[in-house]
Amino acid sequence: MSASSTGPSAYERPPSLVDFAAAALRHKVLAGAYAPGERLRENALAEELGISRPPLREALRLLEREGLLLQEPRKGVSVTPLTLHDVYEIFTLRRDFETLAVRVGVPVRDEVKLQRCRDAMSRLEAAARAGNQAEWTECAFDFHVSIVALAGIGRLEAAYRSLRFQMQLCMALNRVARVERVEEDFEGDVRRHRRLLDLVEAGDPDALLAELDSHGDRTFLDGIEDRLDGHSEESLVWLREARAEVVE
Repeated sequence: MSASSTGPSAYERPPSLVDFAAAALRHKVLAGAYAPGERLRENALAEELGISRPPLREALRLLEREGLLLQEPRKGVSVTPLTLHDVYEIFTLRRDFETLAVRVGVPVRDEVKLQRCRDAMSRLEAAARAGNQAEWTECAFDFHVSIVALAGIGRLEAAYRSLRFQMQLCMALNRVARVERVEEDFEGDVRRHRRLLDLVEAGDPDALLAELDSHGDRTFLDGIEDRLDGHSEESLVWLREARAEVVE
């Protein structure tokens, strides 16, 4: 066996303990294994992951920067609690970022950008066929990123990406309500995302924005919003309008 096939470059470099812990905890949070507001105990986490507390603490700080965890003095670390107002803010930003992107980038004049949307759709469909919920969530977000990227504004795409884990935390809240009809969700979501791609290819920004408005809020309106505290007047108005759009 040649040296080139046995040297360090022949193997995939394992992640650091910090990366390993961050990935494991991020997956559990986004899968709904921990409830919003649930306190996480370092000793138990370190034992579960088989690592010492220093890399665990760095991983916890990383997830805090991503908006998934909250660290408070004398209270420790907990999963970020979500109020209805938080959800209203997250989805309002998502809508506004996508609206700007569509207004600037559609009709699409760059075939490379359009192909990025098609490729993202293909990966999303593959995840649906595999029934892989975690992969589906990643691919669905990447598809929406490909729509935002149509504008060709790097800072807009970066701002949208910064909401990634907060949006996925919202999605984790309704996973229990949807778990009994996962197959139906995959089929329906594939159709809705395919409809978005069809409108991108058709170069119809108004129809695309109308579909995005319905698509974005429908994903969360599954009875979970009634379980959230922290209502504000703005969030209640948003909720009433979103519900009315779904009924229509």
